[in-house]
Amino acid sequence: MADDAQVVAGNEDKEQGHGAHIKKADEPRGLDGKFCRPIKVSVIGAGSFFTHSIMCDLFAIKGMQGGEVSLVDIDEKRLTTMHELVGRIVEARGLADSWKVNATMDRREALKGSDYIVFCVEVSGLECVAWDNDIPLKYGIDQCIGDTIGPGGLFKALRTVPVYLDMLKDAEEVCPDALILNYTNPMNILMLAGGRTSEMEAVGLCHSIQAASHKMADDGGVPYEEMVWEAAGINHMAWFTKLQHKGKDLYPILLAKTEDEEGEIYESDPIRYDMMKHFGAFMTESSGHLSEYLPYYRKRKDLMERYCRDGYRGESRFYASNWPTWRKEFDEQRQRVLHGEEELLKERSWEYASWIIESKEKDVPYRIYGNVMNHDGTGSGKLITNLPTDGCVEVACMVDHNGINATRYGKLPAQMAAMCATNMHMFDLAATACIEKSKEAAIHALLHDPLTMAVCSPAEIKAMTLEMFEVEKDYLQDYK
Repeated sequence: MADDAQVVAGNEDKEQGHGAHIKKADEPRGLDGKFCRPIKVSVIGAGSFFTHSIMCDLFAIKGMQGGEVSLVDIDEKRLTTMHELVGRIVEARGLADSWKVNATMDRREALKGSDYIVFCVEVSGLECVAWDNDIPLKYGIDQCIGDTIGPGGLFKALRTVPVYLDMLKDAEEVCPDALILNYTNPMNILMLAGGRTSEMEAVGLCHSIQAASHKMADDGGVPYEEMVWEAAGINHMAWFTKLQHKGKDLYPILLAKTEDEEGEIYESDPIRYDMMKHFGAFMTESSGHLSEYLPYYRKRKDLMERYCRDGYRGESRFYASNWPTWRKEFDEQRQRVLHGEEELLKERSWEYASWIIESKEKDVPYRIYGNVMNHDGTGSGKLITNLPTDGCVEVACMVDHNGINATRYGKLPAQMAAMCATNMHMFDLAATACIEKSKEAAIHALLHDPLTMAVCSPAEIKAMTLEMFEVEKDYLQDYK
């Protein structure tokens, strides 16, 4: 199944200044240079929401030499739809003579000879989304999204990581030089498990840094292209440790603008702005999702009433309540596109996948923010020096012909590193649970989950975890 993870809309026209050699806004977007070879791109989970946009992005690249796209999904209906849709994109771009598009349910066959693998899957369909939310709620653990951390994130990992690791094993045998571009959540656990068990080059891609950086510019009242910033941490908890405009720190302006807790800017993201006030920097994920990474805001009714709002700002059961409708709407939207009722071609977006491919093939340096292991490739040096070496971090990466070149950030402010570390302990044990198919490690992971441990006793956490294993046993048969 495809993973139609939440997408922040409306950023496609704003993302200037993230790479080298980018054209002006009124010129075609792209990097200088030409491809030196045809390429093969495989999309695992082709029914994903991401596929339409990523394929439009791919075929908008200038200077390509053609190649092949292989679409893979276990949902035959969605696969057939996307095969037709991608074929029409190729035709509309005038590339039918140079690009071949095929679709298959045979993942290993599709991977053969791949240069790039886009991984965007969902395991279990719809029913586990409800279980992941409602069983923890019985124990007092209230989740907004629940797909990257906490009980919901853990059980999504337990179902999904083994599929990712199996894909990596296939890739090691049939396309060992391919670059993995992962869009699947839970991002940190997935990348961590892969980084510990596979030699494949992989990067986890999330749009929360792009979206958050634009929000900072908008809320600070400065042009995005004039803002200077740095971010580092972990996925959904990276910190903007530098935020300046024309040499001046933007944080005093943002603190002043959010001092009124009933003001428009504060209300747009109450929890993120409260964390900024107390920890000293803005973070990369929406208030509702971020609240699940923290022990502060969802453990009591009065705290939720004060800090949580509707939708992505903290609504209880937001993801579980809306996911079935969103999936249905995604499928209906694709049909409207195929029937000519909506535009087939989209303007090139600033999702990182196509820019990584273009940068690597043209050997033009381009900066992204990616989720990678916290070491320099040899295990001897850390990217973020005060976070665990054997962990996954989100840092700036330079892309060129050599692939993903993660940059060393250095030392995070201590209070920020400590907050990231609490989550990394949970991810560490969750990755172990997925790799070893261990129920005990899964229990240990939730014993260290910030929100879960703020609400439940160890005995309650164990009981809840075992109850979730029992209800979801059809998807977790190998766990002992």
